[in-house]
Amino acid sequence: MASIVVGAAGVSTAVTGVAGADPVAACGRAGQEIAIHSTVPLLDWSENFGIDERGHVWVSRVLRGEVQRYDSAGKLTATVDIAAPGAVRLGPDGLLYVVTGNSPLSDSGGVVRFDPTAADPVPEPFATGFIHPNGAAFDAQGNLYVTARDGVHRLFPDGTEDMTWWSNATVEGPNGVVVSGDSVYVTANYVDSTAGPVGRVLRLSRTNPAVSTTIADLTSFGSLPDFVDDLVLRDGALYVTTLTGQLVRVDLATGGACTIAATQPLTAVVADPADPSALLAGTEEGTVLRIRPRG
Repeated sequence: MASIVVGAAGVSTAVTGVAGADPVAACGRAGQEIAIHSTVPLLDWSENFGIDERGHVWVSRVLRGEVQRYDSAGKLTATVDIAAPGAVRLGPDGLLYVVTGNSPLSDSGGVVRFDPTAADPVPEPFATGFIHPNGAAFDAQGNLYVTARDGVHRLFPDGTEDMTWWSNATVEGPNGVVVSGDSVYVTANYVDSTAGPVGRVLRLSRTNPAVSTTIADLTSFGSLPDFVDDLVLRDGALYVTTLTGQLVRVDLATGGACTIAATQPLTAVVADPADPSALLAGTEEGTVLRIRPRG
């Protein structure tokens, strides 16, 4: 669920830049269809999802406390019990890593992992001690980045945390995260105007997390607030989901942003394993949408 910071302090970084902060306009609309139906609206809230090596989609049903596996036809084929699941990410070892405790009602959170090929997958602890964790992403070295209420954490492949990296990555209200090369892209939401507008997309340096750049502000000051949730990188652009149901394309070269789809409140977004031209987007209602960007 989206992390929102009320009265947060300003972002403190060694280097801060802004690459485009214009209000978000509409651009070429994308095609939409249902990839996975919900059975009970809202109870089926599709908080996040990941793809295993066989191309199966694993959906985090945060209110059910389950991660559900679906085949390419959208048929439910397996269920794993995990408390308040968030991001689901395929690790370099072929296991699925799932954020747990992704709820304001959870006492603590962490990361569990399981073998998606097992007949009856059993989650095992990988890391603990997070407060309301949500997003996750691996880098090329096998380190796992996890967003939580107290910042962005980096875990080594053995599950221990790089505390120096965390202390230098001063991001308030991080939510989604994706890693590419030296770039760690993070969505963040602020309510206090001294910290910045809600709907901010940041870039951190993987090797020097004290270096932070604002890529885009998807809600400009004076306009209706819109909280950003998850993001995915594709073809030189970030695709970002928002609470009001916008799928926004952010050009990394210019920082320019435009809305390619407007629908129901969105949660996570990933590349569609069944269609290289499409993205899968989760919704609070529970349906998983297939969205095909145009242009």
